[in-house]
Amino acid sequence: MVKTKELCEDIRSAIISKHKTSKGYKAISKDLGVPVSTVRNVIKKFAKHGTVKNLPGRGGKRKIRGSLRRLVQMVEKEPRQTSKELKVNLEQSGVMVSTSTIRHTLNQAELYGRRPRKKPLLKKRHKKERLIFAKEYLDKPQSFWENVLWTDETKIELFGNAKQQFVYRRRNEAYKEKNTLPTVKHGGGSIMLWGCFAASGTGALDRITGIMKSENYQEILEQNVLPSVRKLGLSRRSWVFQQDNDPKHTSKSTQEWFKRKKWTVLKWAAMSPDLNPIENLWGELKSAIGKKNPANIQELEQTAREEWEKIPAEMCKKLIDGYKKRLKAVITAKGCATQY
Repeated sequence: MVKTKELCEDIRSAIISKHKTSKGYKAISKDLGVPVSTVRNVIKKFAKHGTVKNLPGRGGKRKIRGSLRRLVQMVEKEPRQTSKELKVNLEQSGVMVSTSTIRHTLNQAELYGRRPRKKPLLKKRHKKERLIFAKEYLDKPQSFWENVLWTDETKIELFGNAKQQFVYRRRNEAYKEKNTLPTVKHGGGSIMLWGCFAASGTGALDRITGIMKSENYQEILEQNVLPSVRKLGLSRRSWVFQQDNDPKHTSKSTQEWFKRKKWTVLKWAAMSPDLNPIENLWGELKSAIGKKNPANIQELEQTAREEWEKIPAEMCKKLIDGYKKRLKAVITAKGCATQY
């Protein structure tokens, strides 16, 4: 909470006087009715500067106080502004402050500079589809989700990180749409993997070579899906296959292939990685690989396979046990991105 009243000089002097009589911080705080932290700061300032008076050139906080509401409104409207840009905007209004004063003031208003969470760019139709999906499947029994085979592709980078960006946001607002960074799927990497898992553990992990077309995708499914279904103990009669709406997955060729196989495919909402818990496993996998520091592509693939097998079944079960929370989060967010 932002303070609106500055401690008067008489109180500051009284703090120093009592401190000189060897009174403790808590006793001084009780005598004068001021916080212990204030007592500590006044004494610290006196020890450093030998005075309790306001120091020259330290009035930035008072200058910005009158424009605090406008500053907070500016940041809440457009959180991607930097402190330098905010400084220029305030100077145009006649308020001269430093960037450190701006950051400090925003922190007092519980706005902090953070890297924006990367989330898909959701259009109106995407939000509508996500909301429909969440409502349609919310009442499914837990046994239904325990028989879903979750699948996805991901790219694993050997080296390098994306350029970091920051937004000013409050602690519980990381996944508000204005505070996230829109991304396009498969933005880069060194190797591409296809993987699957269920509530009972991880299934197959396969490397994709070259450009994957519908035919290649079908070959991967042919080789990996049913062995994974058997390994994970899914019901042969009621197991459900999950995939996203990538063009290779929804092509006419692939849809006909599914019909021949007589697989039940989960109807999916586009642009919904937060509804696929395998994303959490990809995060775990990439974190584990990063700690191993593979030196080349061969080591990268080998490390990926080893670390995928190490992911505990308990983690997989926990992700599926809490799946309804994801659906509820989408409903609460009215189809927008969630924390998952």
